[in-house]
Amino acid sequence: MDYVRIGNVKVKKTAVLAPMAGVCDYAQRVLCSEYGASLVYGEMASSAGVHFGDKKTKKLLMPGKGEDSFIPQIFGNNPDFMAETARLAESYDARIIDINAGCPMPKITGGGAGAALLKTPLLLSEIINAVVKAVSISVTVKIRAGWDKDNINAVEIAKLCEASGAVAITIHARTREQMYTGRADLSLITDVKNAVKIPVIGNGDVTNAAECQKMYTQTGCDLVMVGRAAWGNPRLFSEIESYFKSDCKHELPPLTLDERIDLMTRHIDLLIDDKGENIALKQARAHIAKYLRGIKGAAAYRNLCSKLTTKEDFLKLSGILKNENKNSFINDIGV
Repeated sequence: MDYVRIGNVKVKKTAVLAPMAGVCDYAQRVLCSEYGASLVYGEMASSAGVHFGDKKTKKLLMPGKGEDSFIPQIFGNNPDFMAETARLAESYDARIIDINAGCPMPKITGGGAGAALLKTPLLLSEIINAVVKAVSISVTVKIRAGWDKDNINAVEIAKLCEASGAVAITIHARTREQMYTGRADLSLITDVKNAVKIPVIGNGDVTNAAECQKMYTQTGCDLVMVGRAAWGNPRLFSEIESYFKSDCKHELPPLTLDERIDLMTRHIDLLIDDKGENIALKQARAHIAKYLRGIKGAAAYRNLCSKLTTKEDFLKLSGILKNENKNSFINDIGV
């Protein structure tokens, strides 16, 4: 197995879990780590929220029990607030902290944060400098290809990040304008890799082990980041690692329905342990809907998910799934 260093952290060169708001909670991160994700990023935390004392935001910076591979991600447009938030993350024993300069959502970019920082490179540089000076841990940055097709500036931004003290860069090879549509332009990852000396993490369109291998081979990136494809399918990281270790590059067989229900149950138990049954089951609805991809009649089951309020409700749904889909396999795991 090959490894890469992000600052002073040695990372297995397989795949890492992308930061996704509303998705990468403690339960999702634990499962992905157990299945082989070499790093797991948390939900992005607002530096303004931290500055003004929001407890829920501060919790986003905290690793759960045994989360050695957890990386908190922060966002904002105020260098002082970002530095303050980074110091708090360091106090929670983070080894790496990531700055978000790639989120495309209007509620983030509208405040001048996330992907909007691609339009204000001097401010982005100030933020990186402030965070680097504030902490002793490694600082990384996640960017996009650019704001839109007429403003592709990933290479220039990557150079700026490196010069400002970042020890690694993740590039999601879509523009902000694309959001999550169309195809990622892998050539941009290659261009960024050729432009900087620090490690580059490629992100975009990896849904299986073969595509992960393709990104490594085609772009020369140092790590691959997987996002939406791992939602409802944390075993994807095991599939990637197994594929890399196999001489014949074979895919693992699909999970049986019983195996996937067991995985869903484990996810819900972790959520309940972390947040209590009431909150956990509300948040589990979206997760379960993703686990149901590929099952015959999934739309009807997703409708039932929207009504889950207790673990008992979930167990009843599991019974329905088993009775109506005996001996089924889930085949079409996609984005």
